[in-house]
Amino acid sequence: MRSFDELVEEQLRTMDELLKLQVHLEKYQHLEMNQQDAKELHFIRQEIQKTEKTLKDLQEKFEQQTAAVIHSFENEKMLSN
Repeated sequence: MRSFDELVEEQLRTMDELLKLQVHLEKYQHLEMNQQDAKELHFIRQEIQKTEKTLKDLQEKFEQQTAAVIHSFENEKMLSN
């Protein structure tokens, strides 16, 4: 099993990815509100859907990492007692 520190480090990288993806999504949502061209609007909406799916997948990964971090912490705590 990986160490607590490694798990936390991995989770921090995932959190960074989540934040970047959220900014990306917000950018496209802003473009969507101001776009008049049908072709561009279609592309923007596809990007929004793709980004939302990626964001959802990454959020699930983050939740799994959180569970692993908690489990690792509990194991290390038990071993130190």
